Formats: sequence, structure tokens, C-alpha cells
Amino acid sequence: MSADATYTLETMNRARTWSELSAGFRWRVPTQFNLAWDCCGQHADDRARVALYYEDDAGAAATYTFWDIQQAANRLSNALSALGVARGERVAIILPQRPETAIAHIALYQMGAIALPLSHLFGPDALEYRLHDAGAHAAVIDADALAKLLPLQPRLPELRHLVGVAGARERGVHAWEDLLAAAATHFDPVRTSADDPAMIIYTSGTTGPPKGALIPHRALLGNLPGFVCSHDLFPHAGDLFWSPADWAWTGGLFDALLPTWHFGVPIVACRGRFDAERAFWLMERYGVRNAFLFPTALKMMMKEVRDPSRYRVRLRSLMSGGEAVGPAVMEWARTQLGVTINEIFGQTEMNYVIGGCAALFEPRPGAIGRAYPGHRVALLDEQSNLLADGETGEIAVWRDGDPVVFLEYWRNPQVTGAKFTGGWGRTGDMASRDADGFYWYKGRTDDVINSAGYRIGPTEIEDCLLKHPAVSNAAVIGVPDPQRGEIIKACVVLMPGNAATEALKDQLQAHVRARLAAYQCPRLVEFLDALPLTTTGKVQRRALREQHSAD
Repeated sequence: MSADATYTLETMNRARTWSELSAGFRWRVPTQFNLAWDCCGQHADDRARVALYYEDDAGAAATYTFWDIQQAANRLSNALSALGVARGERVAIILPQRPETAIAHIALYQMGAIALPLSHLFGPDALEYRLHDAGAHAAVIDADALAKLLPLQPRLPELRHLVGVAGARERGVHAWEDLLAAAATHFDPVRTSADDPAMIIYTSGTTGPPKGALIPHRALLGNLPGFVCSHDLFPHAGDLFWSPADWAWTGGLFDALLPTWHFGVPIVACRGRFDAERAFWLMERYGVRNAFLFPTALKMMMKEVRDPSRYRVRLRSLMSGGEAVGPAVMEWARTQLGVTINEIFGQTEMNYVIGGCAALFEPRPGAIGRAYPGHRVALLDEQSNLLADGETGEIAVWRDGDPVVFLEYWRNPQVTGAKFTGGWGRTGDMASRDADGFYWYKGRTDDVINSAGYRIGPTEIEDCLLKHPAVSNAAVIGVPDPQRGEIIKACVVLMPGNAATEALKDQLQAHVRARLAAYQCPRLVEFLDALPLTTTGKVQRRALREQHSAD
């Protein structure tokens, strides 16, 4: 495999107009392709080329070159192979942003194993479901994840090995440092096709449990046109990337880490909760030139840091997605950061398909952008007919020939089939399109909640609430919130004999927080006598949202 086996992006970087860029673009996806080589191996011969600047939550800093990452990944690949992890087996990575997270990804890709990134914020129930559904054979974890996993191990017979990072120690847990110290630094990567699976990322559902989207190696190539455009013709000399987005999600992996490393550009990683003041400090300290920040993060920075001019921030590009940015934040970014925000649209199954590129066209307030080069995007009605400009329909992406489209939902052919109509992959998001090709977002066709950059399905939270002995039935909805876009509201019907008290609300919130992730915890809890149901017994979440708006 050589670097020019992929499609060339030089045409994009030479473009001076949007029509020139779009017309000059062609996919060139190689038959054989591997994420590990593309994102690390091809850069590792230059032993001085920086890949990662890392800061932990105590402020301790370290720098890693691509050579450092590759050598550690080779050791981990050899160690996991010696433990019996084979090609095609699933290995969970349950870590925050830290060097070992990126190293584990590179190690698994070059082995032909399937990475299973899981949020370190998940509680035991959320972890157990995903580990069991994916049939994970091993997991790379820190001390927080270890405490959650140990009680689950008897119910996860396929989970044979735990690799502990940063002091995660227990009988039967392999210490990361010991494994790598005993392993060789040379590893012969397996040969993978572009269509071979690289990872499973679980998405939130509304009619059932979370679904594992099986993502191929080629998906990175499909993301690159959007990445290049949303960062105003990335890369430029001196570019350096940062995003607080969790590397367990599409946003952290395909909107930040992997495309940045594809181009051999360094990225800043930081462990710890997002803090607006620290965000400015990090960007100044490292000279960050390119950033991906969720609207919620931008709003926090706008409201909590009164005088951004105290920091010498020199951003060249800024991308945002997950929810609408809004005119106030757009204007703040222009005046205080000196940059135009490029909004983007996509989802785990087919990411980075629509968005902005301020280097080539001005954004239109309220629009999410244009279809990025290489992606055939359309609007469909309920009968799957193509709609004309000015009409509102469901955003759909043509599957054939587009490397960004996922393979399937893991072990779920029925749901996979429902995702596609003919050759169109349906996103579940509604929009209209104007005569200039700008898409205007209208909302979801289902009940996914968009909160602070997370896409959250109600089903898993409802199931968790039903496990509480005081709960007879529950429905979860998203309601508007100026800071997070939406927040989670739980509408709860109690079992006879239970009183609707503030103390019980606190108990239910604690119940969810202990079992799922903190961001899945309902911020609002309302007790109802009954839930609105259809004639077939389905909860009418739309009616609950309308009632909330009326109140």
C-alpha cells in the first residue's frame, strides 16, 4: 500500500471555488487499505514527527511521535496475539482521551481485530449490554472501568482478558506496562481490504436497544472530504488539531483523531471534564490551529470566559456539529476567535456528508451546509420518492460507491435492511434544500435526543427506569434547553403505594446515573397517572413533547 493508492486530495486544496472543488473530485479507494498504516504507519519512519501532545487532568504533559505510537502499538499487537486475540475478534477500549487509547486503536486495526470503543462514562448496565452483544473477547480499561467490569465478568463468558492501564490492578488483569515490556517491537500487519470491518460503534435507538454499527476501514476515506472542507482546506502548514470529543464516538474518532493522523498532523489530547477556561488555556499553550467543538462547549466558552482576549488563541478553522450552533455563537466566534464556524451534518452510519467550508462559501444562517464532494445526498418522502428543492423530506445518502457508508448493524440484518431504501441510506433527519444546494435542518423523524453533542435514544433509559421497584411505566423525551440543545425528561408512572416526591425523583436520577452514563440521566422527572398510548400500546412521545411545550 502506498500513500497515493487513496484518492488524491490535492485537487481539493487547489480549489478556489466550490464548483471547481466539487467537479474535480473523484473517489479512488484502494482494494487493500488499513487504518493503522494510514493513520500511523506511513508517518512512523520520521522518528521526530509529533503525533500527540497529551495532558492529564493534573496538568502533567507528554509528547509522542508517530514512531512512539507505532512501536507501542506493535508491542500491544504482539501481546494480544499471544493472549489468543485473533483476526475478527472484538476488543473493547474503555478509556478516556489518553495515549493508550490511540495506541490500542492502531494495534487492533493492524491485527485485523475489531475495535469496540465504549465510553468511559458508561455505567455497568450500558457496558454489559454492549460487551455481550458484540461478544467482546478482551478489553483495555482503566481503574474506573475495572470497578464496573469485575462484577459483570461472570455474565460475560466471552470476555477472556482484561488489560489494565494506569494502575488498573486486580488478580487476573494483565498490566499494560508488563505486557508491552515483554513484547517485541516488530509486528507484521495483516493485509485487510478496504471493506473489512475495523470497529463497532453503538448508536442510540428509539424502537429497541442500541445497535452496533459495523464500520469498515474505508470509512475514514469517506470522511476526508468533509474533514478537509470543514477545516477550510486542511491541512495548511503549521496546523495542529484539538477537540474534547470522546474517542469512543464517531465525533472523536472520525471528526478528530483519525483524519488528523491521516494527514500526519499532531493532535492535542486532554483527560478530564470539559472546562471553558482550560479550553482557552490549552489552545494558547499548544498553538492550536484547528478545533472541533460541540455547540454546548462553545456556549460555555462564550458565557463563562468574559474576556477571551486574555488568551492568545490563533485558530485557523473551527468545526461544530451535533446540534445547531445558532447566530449568537456564530457571531461570538467571528468577533472573539476570529474564525467562521463550519457546521457539519452526519451520523455514525454515514458521517460527514453535509456541511460548510468558509474558505469557499459563506455560511447561510440556519443552514447546515451543502453536500460535501463525493457524497450523493437527496431528500426522500415517506414513499421513498425523491423530492425537489423547497420540499421537506428525510435526508438520505446513496450507498453504492460511497466509502463513508457503514457495512451493517452487528448481527441485526432486519434493522440493517430497514436502514436502506433501494440504494439510499436513510438518516432519520428531516431537511429542505434550496436552489443553491444548501440544506435546512427541520428535526428528527424519530425520538433520538440531541443533548450536548450526544445522540441519546430513549429506550435504554426507559428500560433502566423500569428496573426501579417504584416505577410502573416510563417514557423518555428530549425537551428544549438553551445550553445543551435538549435535555432528557423522564415521564414516570408509579407503582401503587409510591408517593410522587422530590426524594423519589432524586432516587430515580441516581438509579439511572449509577447504571448508564451521566449524560443519560434525566435532568427532569415528571410523575404522571398514565402515559399516552397508541391503539397498539406504543407510547406517544410526540404527545408528551407537545404537552411539555404547552406547560
